[in-house]
Amino acid sequence: MGSLSKTVQELALQGEEVPENFLYKDGHGGSADVPVMDVPVVDIGLLGTSAEELEKLKSALSTFGCFQGINHGMSLEYLNQVREITKQFFHLPLEEKQKYLREENDIEGYGNDMVLSDQQKIDWNDRLYLVIYPEDQRKLKLWPENPKLFRSTIHEYSVKIQSISEVILKAMARSLKLEENCFVEQCGKRSKLYGRFNFYPRCPRPGLSLGIKPHADGTAITLLLQDETVEGLQFLINHQWFRAPIIPEALLINVGDQVEILSNGAFKSPLHKVLTNSERERISLAVFYTPDSDKEIGPFEELMDESRPRLYRTVKNYVNIYFQYYQLGRRPMEASKIQD
Repeated sequence: MGSLSKTVQELALQGEEVPENFLYKDGHGGSADVPVMDVPVVDIGLLGTSAEELEKLKSALSTFGCFQGINHGMSLEYLNQVREITKQFFHLPLEEKQKYLREENDIEGYGNDMVLSDQQKIDWNDRLYLVIYPEDQRKLKLWPENPKLFRSTIHEYSVKIQSISEVILKAMARSLKLEENCFVEQCGKRSKLYGRFNFYPRCPRPGLSLGIKPHADGTAITLLLQDETVEGLQFLINHQWFRAPIIPEALLINVGDQVEILSNGAFKSPLHKVLTNSERERISLAVFYTPDSDKEIGPFEELMDESRPRLYRTVKNYVNIYFQYYQLGRRPMEASKIQD
């Protein structure tokens, strides 16, 4: 597996023509002129006490595969600190960021797409990819020491997100009339949080390139902190693309493939992509709650019966195959679904 010779940020700053392997000549680069998605807003603080809020969560995840989560215990001021730390890192000189370059055949570190083939379409973004939780799984040599508050801020954020993730997973289980801890236990004690800090430079060919190609996440759930003001994320719902609205104080939380499998399709892992922008740069921070790679993931017995048969095979180490499928523009769920 190789890497690009230049970062996307370098290409943008040098004003070079967008290379061919970034361009979708078939018109699949996407359009910002699509409807806004009416994604439900869920009060996370009420999920333990309100049957109405729990039903709203269930409806959102079965219909859209995602929701906007508010009242999660983090203030807008604090979330803006996390956003600012992310921006500061990507605005460092290139030689400073290169101290944290990902190694060949590894996803962690600073860089961009792994290049698996000459035909592969490359995403117009640079990213910093880190295991952020549990603490003993971190590769601290890849954790930036500059900006100075990066490590302490992201450590605190990881602890908060871990707690929020478990609240969400337990509420999801209750909404399906399952034992509260079943999702958490199935993910295993060695589940991890991966943080992906994304930077999308201005792009001179926004209609022909993508910030992130269409994909669904290989996670249990994903918790996304969007840019405070710049849109770009879109979801595919019933064969139509919709813009994800921005609520600055919310986390946009979506189902990943592994929870779709565990729920036997009751919850949907939605296809989504990120558009590029010719006028404004954009950042985001996605946290992927990922099951222990040694755990076997298959549909819960309680969610299978004669009227709803088993829809998915049992999978293991799903994330390992996920990245290979992703870079080729395919979904690993293809291999997990049981065909009629």
